[in-house]
Amino acid sequence: MGWDLLVLTVVPFVVSITCWWAPVTLGRLLSLASGVLSFALALLLVPAKTTTAAAGWLRVDALSVVFLVAVTFLYAATTIFSIGYVRPGGASEANARYNRRFFAGLNLFAWSMAMAPMVNGLALLWVAIEVTTVVSALLVAIDDTDGAAEAAWKYVLIASMGLGIALLGTVIMYYAGTSVFGTGYELFYPKLLGAAGRFPAGVVRLSFVLAVLGYGTKMGLVPVHTWLPDAHSEAPTPVSALLSGSLLAVSFYAILRFYQISVRAIGPTFPRDVLLAFGIASLGLAALYLASQRDLKRLFAYSSVEHMGVLAIGMSFSAPIAVVGVLLHVLAHAAAKGTAFFGAGSMVSKFGTKEMTRLRGGVGGLPWSGPMLVLAVLGLCALPPFGIFRSEFLIVSGGLRDPHDAVAAVLIVLVTLATLGLTWFSSQTLLTPTPDGVLRKETSGWIVCSMVIGLGALALLGVHPPAQLSDLLTRAAHELRGVS
Repeated sequence: MGWDLLVLTVVPFVVSITCWWAPVTLGRLLSLASGVLSFALALLLVPAKTTTAAAGWLRVDALSVVFLVAVTFLYAATTIFSIGYVRPGGASEANARYNRRFFAGLNLFAWSMAMAPMVNGLALLWVAIEVTTVVSALLVAIDDTDGAAEAAWKYVLIASMGLGIALLGTVIMYYAGTSVFGTGYELFYPKLLGAAGRFPAGVVRLSFVLAVLGYGTKMGLVPVHTWLPDAHSEAPTPVSALLSGSLLAVSFYAILRFYQISVRAIGPTFPRDVLLAFGIASLGLAALYLASQRDLKRLFAYSSVEHMGVLAIGMSFSAPIAVVGVLLHVLAHAAAKGTAFFGAGSMVSKFGTKEMTRLRGGVGGLPWSGPMLVLAVLGLCALPPFGIFRSEFLIVSGGLRDPHDAVAAVLIVLVTLATLGLTWFSSQTLLTPTPDGVLRKETSGWIVCSMVIGLGALALLGVHPPAQLSDLLTRAAHELRGVS
């Protein structure tokens, strides 16, 4: 194969350029077609063990495909949501220009995130994630408000510093490889993984810490998470969904590539301890902040910090089942957080505010998206039968098999505290009586459709993941642990 990688590389990029010039209606339809096609091609890669293209510069293995499926699924769902959320605006030239810029940026953002798991090598991975920063910062500021401009500027400053640290980590990993390959070689994954056992241990440790700190900035790990609440709150809702469900996951993927090399070079103990420290800090701080949020989208932003902490803690456990749970959590979080932001967008469109003190009666005012937002929040809280329940159950099960099983108890306590913050939002904002004068009507059928798709995927992952997907997660976990 390999043609599917080439199509995934070309189509979203070409559609992005086309949206900049094409009529608004055509651009919206092309965006939808590109999202659906990208997801379909990612699914075709699920059974394959390794696929390469472009003379080896593009390469996906099981680990890559897990993240590619998460990115393209949310890409497809977000294009559906965006058609209902970003209205054409009639014949106004300003609205038409906004639509063209928005859909061009949306497709380019999705393209850059899809490229990250498809490129072969640490250097190309850094370039792809740097591109996501530039494009997503422009999308955060696209509404041209003071708050959006400030959030975008803060995001660019912090993310650029983080990526500078990640680049230093990449250079140091390259230096570690010179002891085996000499001074001129490509940072391709198979080459690095095959020779990692001969790399200098101290150099690899330094590279891994810098990679976690650098890419952890984009992932939203504490203490380098401070851009995340502002960007999620001020960005258009479709962009917030992609930031939370896809961009954070892609940044985690970059950390896992360094983890994969480090485990083979120095053993698993040091990488797990580093991830555990960042994970506990992230989960603990997010659990506290969730209880005090008053902005709907900032609430979901801190929920993302929480779940990134869960991923980091899960990778610190030694049991294979925990790693499978982490990878399933990536998929389930993409579906749940995308659906939650879609519901938040519907609420904001209906009531005209993000302030939770002024949001009341969501279920009564929105007969479809209101109840589905409640279900999405319950899914984020790891209640059955949704996918996050299954993934966190696997992570905790692996933690209880670990010699340091007290960490699993801490994980349960902190997740429970976070759940209290989210469920308080549900009861106060969605389940209260609908104010007088609010019509019981949806804002768009496209929004409802996107939420149905997200909840359907979340339920499927929780009740009975397809056999080929389960096999993919197992193979990806073996790759991470250095098992052939």
